[in-house]
Amino acid sequence: MSKKASYQGTPWHNFSGPNLGYVIEVYEQYLSNPDSVEPDLKQLFDQWGAPAAIVEEESTKGQADVSFQLPTNPNLLSKMVAAVKLADNIRTYGHLAADINPLDDKEKENRRIELSEYNLTEEDLKQVPASFISPNAPSNLQNGLDAINHLKKVYTKKLAFEYHQVHELEEKNWLQQQIESESFYPSLTKEQRINLLNRLSEVEGFEKFLHRTFVGQKRFSIEGVDTLIPLMDRIISLTVETGTRTVNIGMAHRGRLNVLAHVLEKPYKMIFSEFQHAPNKDLIPSEGSIGITYGWTGDVKYHLGADRRLKRGSTANTRITLANNPSHLEVVGPIVDGYTRAAQENRGKSGYPEQDVASSVAISVHGDAAFPGEGIGQETLNMGQLKGYNTGGTIHIIANNMIGFTTESSDSRSTKYASDIAKGFEIPIVHVNADDPEAVFAAAILAYKYRQKFHKDFVIDLIGYRRFGHNEMDEPMVTNPLMYNIVKSHPTVKEIYAERLVEKGLISKEEIAKMESDIQERLQKEYDTAVSGKEEDHDIAMNPPEYVMNGLQQYKTNVGIEELKTINSELLQWPESFNVFQKLSRILKRRENILDGEGKIEWAHAESLAFGSILKEGTPIRFTGQDSQRGTFAQRNLVLHDEKTGEEFIPMHHLSNVNSSFVVYNSPLTEAAVVGFEYGYNVFAPETLVIWEAQFGDFANMAQVYFDQFISSGRAKWGQKSGLVMMLPHGYEGQGPEHSSGRVERFLQSAAENNWTVANLSTSAQYFHLLRRQAATLGTEGVKPLVLMTPKSLLRHPLASSTVDEFTEGAFNPVLEQTGLGQNKEAVERIVLCSGKVAIDLEEHLKNESELDWLHILRVEQLYPFPKKDIETIISSYPNLKELVWVQEEPKNMGGWMHVDPYLRGVAPKGVDVKYTGRRRRSSPSEGDPTIHKKEQNRIIQEAFTR
Repeated sequence: MSKKASYQGTPWHNFSGPNLGYVIEVYEQYLSNPDSVEPDLKQLFDQWGAPAAIVEEESTKGQADVSFQLPTNPNLLSKMVAAVKLADNIRTYGHLAADINPLDDKEKENRRIELSEYNLTEEDLKQVPASFISPNAPSNLQNGLDAINHLKKVYTKKLAFEYHQVHELEEKNWLQQQIESESFYPSLTKEQRINLLNRLSEVEGFEKFLHRTFVGQKRFSIEGVDTLIPLMDRIISLTVETGTRTVNIGMAHRGRLNVLAHVLEKPYKMIFSEFQHAPNKDLIPSEGSIGITYGWTGDVKYHLGADRRLKRGSTANTRITLANNPSHLEVVGPIVDGYTRAAQENRGKSGYPEQDVASSVAISVHGDAAFPGEGIGQETLNMGQLKGYNTGGTIHIIANNMIGFTTESSDSRSTKYASDIAKGFEIPIVHVNADDPEAVFAAAILAYKYRQKFHKDFVIDLIGYRRFGHNEMDEPMVTNPLMYNIVKSHPTVKEIYAERLVEKGLISKEEIAKMESDIQERLQKEYDTAVSGKEEDHDIAMNPPEYVMNGLQQYKTNVGIEELKTINSELLQWPESFNVFQKLSRILKRRENILDGEGKIEWAHAESLAFGSILKEGTPIRFTGQDSQRGTFAQRNLVLHDEKTGEEFIPMHHLSNVNSSFVVYNSPLTEAAVVGFEYGYNVFAPETLVIWEAQFGDFANMAQVYFDQFISSGRAKWGQKSGLVMMLPHGYEGQGPEHSSGRVERFLQSAAENNWTVANLSTSAQYFHLLRRQAATLGTEGVKPLVLMTPKSLLRHPLASSTVDEFTEGAFNPVLEQTGLGQNKEAVERIVLCSGKVAIDLEEHLKNESELDWLHILRVEQLYPFPKKDIETIISSYPNLKELVWVQEEPKNMGGWMHVDPYLRGVAPKGVDVKYTGRRRRSSPSEGDPTIHKKEQNRIIQEAFTR
C-alpha cells in the first residue's frame, strides 16, 4: 500500500504506528499553545504543518501494477497519468489476455489491463485526449476511452505482440507505430481469400490423402499448424517481389513433407514414390541438379531437402532451398544462416566480401519444445548481430503445437512461451493464433517489414496444436488425454476459414466441395503414376559413384620462388603511420630474409604464404575460430592492431593482383553453431576455402552432431558436397586431457567411401601443400572435407620448420621417410610408423642414439584415405624386415592405432609382426599431471628405439 506522493517529501513519513499517533497528539497540543511543546517539534510543526492533514488513507487500487499507485483523491492530472500507465500495460501485457490459443484451454490474464485496477472509470478516460494515450491510433478516435479500447482490441486479438525487450528506441517506436496504426494488416480481396482457402485445402487434402493411403506410416503431419504454409508463402512472396534472389529454409520434420510439396513444389508423385520404399529412379534428379538429391545411401523422406527456382513478374530468378536436416531438430538453423551469408556476399575482389543482406533471406522453422530446449538455438541467436555471421535478420517461425514428442509444455520449459529465449537477444516476438489465416498473413508482413528496415531477427510464434500423435503410429490419448479430448472436437483451420468465407458470401459450400474433390483427384492421379513406376528390384549395394571412389587427382601445389618472395614482402608491409606492437613487429620482420636461404619457414609463416598464393590464384578464403585472428598460440597474427589507436590492418587485403576476398573472424565462444554455419557457408559457396579452427582439438566435441550427421555423411545421404577444412590442435604436451587430443579416432571411425581426408602433419611444408591441394579441389567432383590435426608445440619447432625448396619444388606426401634412416636396406629389421607430433619427438631422440641401421621411421601424414600403396612400396624394399611398429602418444583405444591396425596387417609381408607402442587403453585421453606425462612420453619413445 502507498500514501499520497507528496507525503514522501515531509519528515512525517519517518513516523508510523504509535510514534505517528504520539506526533498527532502533540500537534493538537501545539494548536492550543505552540510554546507548550518541545522546541524541535514546534519547529517541525511551524515548517511542515499537521501530520494528520497530510497522511491519507492507504490506496487499495492499482495492485495489478505495484510500480504505480493512485492517491485516494486523484485529480485530472493523476487520472491522465493512470491512463498512460494503463495504456503502457496494455502494450506490455496485452499478449497475456490475447486470443492466441486455438484450443482456448488456458485462462487469460486480464487483471493488468482492467480500468478498475487503476481506479479509472470510462468517464475519467473520456476527459483524456486520444492522442495522449496513443499518438499512432486512428484519427477517428474521439477520446481516451476510445484510445484505450482501441489498444485493447489491437493487443489482445488473435495476433499478440512482445517488443518491450527491444532496447533500441527507434525500433521500439517503429513497432509501436506499426501495431497501433494496424498499417501492416492486409486488406484481402475476394480472390485472395479464395486462393488462401484453396491453399489450406491443398495442405489439409495432402495430409488426409497420405493418412488414408499410407496407413500407419510416419509422416509427422502439419495438421494443427496448417497455416505454416501460407505463412511461408507470404514471406517468400514479399521478399521475392523486392528482389531477393535466394530464400533458405531450415526446419525439422514436423510438416516437412507439406513444405516440400507446396513451398518447394516437390512433385507429389516423388513423395508417394518414397512412401513405397522403392523410389522410381526416373523421378530422382542427378547429383548437383536443381531438385532433390539422394547421394547413394539416401535418407528418410522427412529429412530430405530440395531446391526450387521461382520467378515473379519481372524479378530475377529466385532460388528457394530447404536444407537437408536429420532428426537433431535445431541443428539446421546455423547451417541455413551460413547458406544465407554465403549467398549475400560477393567474394570477387580483395578485402572483405561485399554483403547485400536484401539479396538472401533465411527462414528458420522451430519446434516449440526444441526452440528453448536445445542450446544450439541460443548459440545461433547470439550470432545474429556479429559481423562475421549476421545475415541481415533471420525470420524465425515456431511451429508451436504446444507439445514436445508426448511431453506437456509445463514439463519441457521453464518459461511461459516457447519464444521467451529470444527476448534475451532483444528480438521482437509476435504470437499468432494458427486458426486465423489472415492474422498469420499480418504476422508475415510485420516480420518482413521489420527485417527490411532494421536487418535483424524476428520471431513468429505460430500457436496451433497437433491433430495426431508425435507420429502417426502414436495414440496421444494415452499420454495427453485432456488436450486430445479438445482436439478431437476442434474443427480444422480450413473448415473454420471456409465457414467464415461462406458467412461473408464470398464462396458457396458447393464451390468448396468442388475445390476439395479436385485436389483429391489430382493427388490420386499423381499416386497412380508413382505406383506404376515402382521398381521392385532394390539396389541394395548402394555403392558410391566411381568418381568419388577414384580419389584425388594430382595437383601442382609448389609455388615459384619469385612469387613467394612477392607474397612474403607484401605481407610484411603496413602504412608508416600504423603502429604495430613493437615486439610483434620484430617477430614478423624476421620473416623478411628467410626466402633468401637464411633460415627455415615455420608453421604460421607457411600458412600465410599458402593463403597468399591461394588468393592470388582466385580462390576466396573464409577462416573462423575462437581467437583465430591472432592464433590460439599467438602464432598467426593475420590481423594487426595499432597499439595507439586500436585500428586494424590486414596485410592479406593488400596483396597485389588479387581478385578474391579474404576474411578471418574471431568466432563467439561456441563450437556447434559456428561449425554448422561454416558448413552451410561452404555448401553455398563451394568455390571458397572455408576453414574452421578449434581452440583446442577436443573442443570439437561440442560440434559432434555436425561431424556425424552432415560433414562426414552428407554426400552419401543427400549428395551434398563440402570442402570444409577443420583444424584441430592436437599433440601431447602435458597440458591435461582436453588440451591434448583432437580425438582423431572419432574422425577415423567415420572415415569411409572417400568421405573426407584426415591428416596429422609434422612439417610446415606439408601444411602448405595440403592447404593448396584442398583449395585446388574446390568445385570439382573430388572435393571433400579436410580434418587436419594441427600442432601446438611444433608451431615454432625447428624440426617442424621446412626449407624454401620444399615449398618451391615439393608436393604433399601422404608418407614421409625419416631422413638419415633406412639407407642400409639389408640391415633394417624394424619400421616404426607414426603420425603427427610424436614423429618430431622420435626425430629429436635420434641424436641420443647410434648404430640405428636396423631401424627406419615412416610418418603417416595422411591417415585417411590410408596411403596403403605408398607404404607397401617403401617396405617392400627392406628384405629382412621383422616387425612393423605403430607408435603413438594417444591411448591404445584412441589415436590412429585402431584405424591403421588392419591396414598394416594387410601390407605386412609374411612373417612380419605388427606391434603397438603407446599408452595403454584408457578412458581419459591423457594424464593431467605434467610429471607423469613426461615419464610416460619418455617410455613410449624409448620403446620405439629398443630392440
